[in-house]
Amino acid sequence: MDDIHKILKKYWGFDQFRPMQEEIIRAVLDRKDTLALLPTGGGKSVCFQVPAMAMDGICIVISPLIALIKDQVEQLKKRGIPVLAVYSGMHYVEVKKTLQNAAFGNYKFLYLSPERLETDLFLEFLPAIKPCLIAVDEAHCISQWGYDFRPPYMRINNLRQELPTVPVIALTASATKTVQEDICEKLNFSKDSLRFQQSFERKNLSYSIFSPSAKETKLLEILNNVKGTAIVYCKSRKHTQQVSGLLGMKGLSADYYHAGLSAEERTAKQESWINNQTRVMVCTNAFGMGIDKPDVRVVVHYDVPDCLENYYQEAGRAGRDGKRAYAVLFYQPNELADMIKLVAIRYPSAEQIKKIYTALMNHLQIAAGGGEGNSYDFDTPVFAQHFKLNILEATYGIQALAQQEILSFNEIFFRPSAVMFTASKNDLSEFEKLHPELEPMIKALLRSYEGIFDFSTTIYEGLLAKFLKTGKDQVILLLRKLHQYGIIQYQPPTDKPQVFLIKSRMYSDDFKIDARALELRKQEHEKRITAIAGYINDSKSCRSNMLADYFGAPHGPKCKICDNCINHSQQDLSAEEFQHLYERIISLTGKETIEINKLVKLLKPNKDSHVWQAIQYLQAEDLIIQDSEGFIKVKI
Repeated sequence: MDDIHKILKKYWGFDQFRPMQEEIIRAVLDRKDTLALLPTGGGKSVCFQVPAMAMDGICIVISPLIALIKDQVEQLKKRGIPVLAVYSGMHYVEVKKTLQNAAFGNYKFLYLSPERLETDLFLEFLPAIKPCLIAVDEAHCISQWGYDFRPPYMRINNLRQELPTVPVIALTASATKTVQEDICEKLNFSKDSLRFQQSFERKNLSYSIFSPSAKETKLLEILNNVKGTAIVYCKSRKHTQQVSGLLGMKGLSADYYHAGLSAEERTAKQESWINNQTRVMVCTNAFGMGIDKPDVRVVVHYDVPDCLENYYQEAGRAGRDGKRAYAVLFYQPNELADMIKLVAIRYPSAEQIKKIYTALMNHLQIAAGGGEGNSYDFDTPVFAQHFKLNILEATYGIQALAQQEILSFNEIFFRPSAVMFTASKNDLSEFEKLHPELEPMIKALLRSYEGIFDFSTTIYEGLLAKFLKTGKDQVILLLRKLHQYGIIQYQPPTDKPQVFLIKSRMYSDDFKIDARALELRKQEHEKRITAIAGYINDSKSCRSNMLADYFGAPHGPKCKICDNCINHSQQDLSAEEFQHLYERIISLTGKETIEINKLVKLLKPNKDSHVWQAIQYLQAEDLIIQDSEGFIKVKI
């Protein structure tokens, strides 16, 4: 095992593994099918990346989100590890070249979106690729009983049929016992497979729930008392802008983020937050996946999340550096009632789904029997307005069609620019004589992109600008001119949502869906609502233990730092002890700033829960504050 420690040190810079990582890696190297359940920030990627580096061959990594793939690819490249990726939006020639490199080059990882697994091109190259390991990231997506079921994940089992001797590691941060069993079954795990589940306990993370009369006021109070980077999750895009604007008016550095922004806007906002230029990111759940920022001090759920799986993953983005952090959830009683009412909209009837399907096909102008394999730009609000549909009904109806594998829908989809020559080589030669000002651009395209005469090829205007020693705007102008002359077909980049038809448009009488599966998923969703309602309404149990119980994970004693644990300890905290703690905390923090965990130790032999109670009271009274590094000081 010295090899894996050397690999860890050389590429990741760590001297030792985190808890359970080494046991998981040993299992993979023993060629055991392995299910690894590690909490958010628990280092899941190391569990397949390190053993793959120790094995001969390439590791195929299946991941659901392009943003997640790009993030991991970038991280591996920074470590000097050769890596490839194939995902939606890439053109044929580019995909073929990538798969050729995977088969015959010296690469260690090939990242794929699940939709790519059954393409003829991938299956053609698969025997030559000879993978040593298959890693299934976000493995809960394979279970129709999970909160984030994605039908393309079901195709992974077909890959196993092609590669029966190649071990599989499935990784997820949040899966109930039912979902865990389903993952193992759907991935056809061997009888001697192993399962590892790390404790869901986060000793530095304090969970709390509030039902404030004014959420805005409570949010400002929390952000003023707990300094440092923050995330505020909202359910609607409109809400992210409203809350961000409110914080800005109060002098806080805040921005908003949601899937409706352009790729450039999302990247700029994310980078500003990661680099601490923006303190508070107010966002939908489109933000956070693949982001590993260790110093987030507080995560606030401004609205009740859909399920405990989402809540645990999102709250777990706080305090990854091991310092004290806070996960706060706001709720109003009507929110839980609204979630129950929304179930009927989220799971439309078969008749309603058929109505939405017919409207969608008409909107995209697809004739019966046509459309299979084609992608279409799609704007859900425009579609809903045009056919007088509730936007939520339209959204969930399309999701239901995706779950039935009739189509797929990518809300965040980036397709780079593409060019294909439409003129013959003879016509091109004549054109260059008549338009010498466009000849350099034609030559640049032909020299830079192989196969551009035969296939639509991904191009990058910025690289062409460097090649021609001119500006990017000038390159775009020249490409558009060539397009207008009919010399090339130029497709500018887009990050619009896309609908992809898996099946041709069905005739009305042939339209069929699995109504039983829809009903079962609806029942599972109702169970998840019941679970999060129970979590919110329970004012006695330790919140950390409640989360562990929900996921069937082991847990230790009470955390002593969640709101319930602290409130419970009030009954045996005398007025005299509280006064003593009050005076000691003010005295200690008045002389110097003290790291919060050190302060707790200095106040021994008082119970930790009593100390935390006193600290939270002083913060609520605005007498002390916690800075971005987790240090406590008297507020001046």
